[in-house]
Amino acid sequence: MTRVIHTGDTHIGYSQYQSPVRRQDFLDAFEAVVDDAVDEGVDAVVHAGDLFHDRRPDLRDLMGTISVLRRLDDAGIPFLAVVGNHESTRDGQWLDLFERLGLATRLGDEPVVAGDTAFYGLDHVPVSRRDDLDYAFADHGARHAALVAHGLFEPFGYADWDTETVLAESDVDFDAMLLGDNHTPDTATVADTWVTYPGSTERASASERDGRGYNVVVFDADAAGGDDRVEIRRRALNTRPFVFVSVELREGEGESRVRERVREYDLADAVVHVEVTGEGEPVTPAAVEEFATDEGALIARVADRREVEADGEVDVSFADPEDAVRDRLDEMSLSTATRDVERAVRSEAIPDTNVRETVKRRVEERLDEDEDLGAFDPVSPDAADEAVDDGDAGNDLDGDAGNDLDGDAGNDLDGGEVDGGDESGGEEVNADDGEVDSGGEDAEESPAEEAADAGSASTDGQVSMEDYL
Repeated sequence: MTRVIHTGDTHIGYSQYQSPVRRQDFLDAFEAVVDDAVDEGVDAVVHAGDLFHDRRPDLRDLMGTISVLRRLDDAGIPFLAVVGNHESTRDGQWLDLFERLGLATRLGDEPVVAGDTAFYGLDHVPVSRRDDLDYAFADHGARHAALVAHGLFEPFGYADWDTETVLAESDVDFDAMLLGDNHTPDTATVADTWVTYPGSTERASASERDGRGYNVVVFDADAAGGDDRVEIRRRALNTRPFVFVSVELREGEGESRVRERVREYDLADAVVHVEVTGEGEPVTPAAVEEFATDEGALIARVADRREVEADGEVDVSFADPEDAVRDRLDEMSLSTATRDVERAVRSEAIPDTNVRETVKRRVEERLDEDEDLGAFDPVSPDAADEAVDDGDAGNDLDGDAGNDLDGDAGNDLDGGEVDGGDESGGEEVNADDGEVDSGGEDAEESPAEEAADAGSASTDGQVSMEDYL
């Protein structure tokens, strides 16, 4: 029998809402997973990518992660992981550094055995490069096999990776695929193989309303009846509470009513999102946010969903602005990469606070995908549009399709649900029967620390792999 913790999308270093407290929350959530692993003595911790939020993590996030991994190593529990799209670099990966320090194993096409299960890895691969994959994995002599991968796989939301193709073309028969990238936890079977996401360990968006957690996966060849079995259980994490307040203002009601509704909730140290709808009086978001923080909230954001009606008719003497912009762009010989960036800047689906990061990631992805930099050469408008439409960079607004990593007001609130925090229990999914049950450093200076001292003069506090290797 093999029992592992399956986690992913920890996004360490994410300063959500530009808050240093929220930044620490993401590291704390990862530490909580490791605490559980040590307490329970699992055979391994399997991380399915996006350990870091950025490919150039801040030194404090890097050193904090190393400290947590050392605790896992001291307990004799291997950390098996793959590289996600957020942290991927063009050359060496941060995971390679941790492996050099003896704190992690980067999974690949060779089996890594924990208990009686062989684990393989598949890093995030852009859509444009997947046709070149051959899914060739070395043989193993273990009882079970699992593939750890980062991407948006079918049959889950926002999928762009054919799971059946991966399983059919692989040289190894996998009992399970342990996935990362989709922040929504879910489990299904594809071609008689269990496929599961653990979800993110912290809320990276106000759209992630449900409690956060991870999976405990058991590979057991001695199950009742003699049939091989994979069992997947969902475990909850006690993370910072998010409170969602929905206020529908009737005619004559205004800010005082909003404050009254906010006061009904326990806001202590919570991230609070207030959504205002209805026919009432105008509301000043900043005043409501200040009121909520005075009531104990860590962070407050207010989204007024009401449409403001203009007095009288508005006579517009020019074409639709979007059409005008498109017409002007069609007159210009822009490169594919430039058009991709331009679409990101104008996209209404990307919060203003995410535009800079999204543009940066799209340019980096173009650089990664196109070694001869052809994407940066001027081309005809039709060719550029086709390239942008076909490329994966234009399809994923934030690198985690559907996960809307927001540092801004609640632009993705969609209802009046209230979540005062995480639940102490969780859902338990037994993969053999499909049933769901509800329940709830002192040490000698390391190479990384020496390098950290050398790179500490960085003006932005961030470092690249070149600073270490």
